[in-house]
Amino acid sequence: MLGLVVCGGSRHAGAARRAGDPGSAAEAVAGLCRRRREHLCPMPRCSLYSLCLLLCVLLPLYNNASEPEGPAPDPAHYRERVKSMFYHAYNNYLENAFPYDELRPLTCDGQDTWGSFSLTLIDALDTLLILGNVTEFQRVVDVLQESVDFDIDVNASVFETNIRAFQTPTGMPYGTVNLMHGVNPGETPVTCTAGIGTFIVEFATLSSLTGDPVFEDVARRALKGLWKSRSDIGLVGNHIDVVTGKWVAQDAGIGAGVDSYFEYLVKGAILLQDKELMSMFLEYNKAIRNYTRFDDWYLWVQMYKGTVSMPVFQSLEAYWPGLQSLIGDIDNAMRTFLNYYTVWKQFGGLPEFYNIPQGYTVEKREGYPLRPELIESAMYLYQATGDPTLLELGRDAVESIEKISKVDCGFATIKDLRDHKLDNRMESFFLAETVKYLYLLFDPNNFIHNNGSTFDAVITPYGECILGAGGYVFNTEAHPIDPAALHCCRKQKEEQWEVEDLMREFYSLKRSRKSTFRKTAAGPGLWETPTAGKDASALENQKVMNIKKDSRRGVPLLRCPSQPFTSKLALLGQVFLDSP
Repeated sequence: MLGLVVCGGSRHAGAARRAGDPGSAAEAVAGLCRRRREHLCPMPRCSLYSLCLLLCVLLPLYNNASEPEGPAPDPAHYRERVKSMFYHAYNNYLENAFPYDELRPLTCDGQDTWGSFSLTLIDALDTLLILGNVTEFQRVVDVLQESVDFDIDVNASVFETNIRAFQTPTGMPYGTVNLMHGVNPGETPVTCTAGIGTFIVEFATLSSLTGDPVFEDVARRALKGLWKSRSDIGLVGNHIDVVTGKWVAQDAGIGAGVDSYFEYLVKGAILLQDKELMSMFLEYNKAIRNYTRFDDWYLWVQMYKGTVSMPVFQSLEAYWPGLQSLIGDIDNAMRTFLNYYTVWKQFGGLPEFYNIPQGYTVEKREGYPLRPELIESAMYLYQATGDPTLLELGRDAVESIEKISKVDCGFATIKDLRDHKLDNRMESFFLAETVKYLYLLFDPNNFIHNNGSTFDAVITPYGECILGAGGYVFNTEAHPIDPAALHCCRKQKEEQWEVEDLMREFYSLKRSRKSTFRKTAAGPGLWETPTAGKDASALENQKVMNIKKDSRRGVPLLRCPSQPFTSKLALLGQVFLDSP
């Protein structure tokens, strides 16, 4: 019967396409699946029924996903388009919304959202550097130092504040904290999984830079609290009581409420060279593949039983192919990416929720708030593969956002992708993430993509320190962290484990052919080119030298870290598959 559904669905969809009505293909398949429903599976949550629908609806879409559409986009052209997008949004924020957190582009004014500390300006700060505008970066740093005060009586999201209150029995933090008074007495103990597991990147960096281990310690305790709370089949739910450790929402998946927990296990492992964190993720990855993956889509399931609870794709899940690329799983990453790209092509953006069996949006979740996740994955995968399909996604994103979302005072959230109605909001992640990843996708020579051929040697009281050699690790708001800065400041110099050896142990990767990994051309170091009008004495005081590495040397001679991270970590994509 399953074979009949799949074959019948393909025939109906094929007939619709031949009739010249591409939109009716999904409708024909969905109609067939509905007719099969009563016979196959009268219960609405039947796993067999969901699987049948997945196969008959998605196989025709997937088969057409990678077909080329003309010549590859010109990176230089779209790089300039993206830069113009940034300044249109950035300048309008400064003129109409600063010092509020966010710009309201339809009414040309501002509003506070996450804590009343000029969030958009903070989020846009490192995007200025990536676009090469060092002068404005330095000006904004001075402005923020003078104007932003975090000692204010306001309740802020612990998660949202940290990514740009840990004293509980489980070590898992509350979801909201008052910046002046701490956790309110009546604060709910129920927190999402991502809100608990998204601290290790920033807090470990803070501990390294300050020498105070308390920040990293509490972040690790929170991660271990979640790890101990996973189900017998290896999954975690969506919301948990941080006092009792009991799961309140038991839906398991890779999307909203969970997403950056998995992201930070991988990125924390890379940044800190931490075997335990990578081991945790790889165990989760096995359970995710076993229980939530269907035809390279990822569904939501009950965390204890593994039965399908929501056959939907959430736009926040589009980070997953990029994360797969960081552990070297390029083939699976590309297949999932192409599935997600079909949704973008269908609507000109990713709806917040997409019903996979029906092939359409979910009611009240039809919007696209200019999220970056699919573009983020394209950027990682393009660095790993050079596949022009990934540039096509970037081109489509630029064209869609400019056509649908651009208004006189910025870029507006798309309230409904079906009719392109707009909402009066431009979230700060548009400048922090969406524009940044688009620019990096089209700028292969950016310093962020440095493969270690160029680096900066900084003279410190403790000797020479290497910075800017590449391998930047992005936090979940796309703020890059230089691993060299973290390791150079780390107090303890104990021997670090080899990420590559761990990955080979888990995956037993044996490839007879050469890797598809491509090293990018060396970009300039962050401080390599002085800006016009910059004081010469200030440059001298920085004691920064840009040194070209001898091409015959495999890695620069670092005093710390002992691990040569530059050729292996994070941003370069297929980092664990290089042939020995």
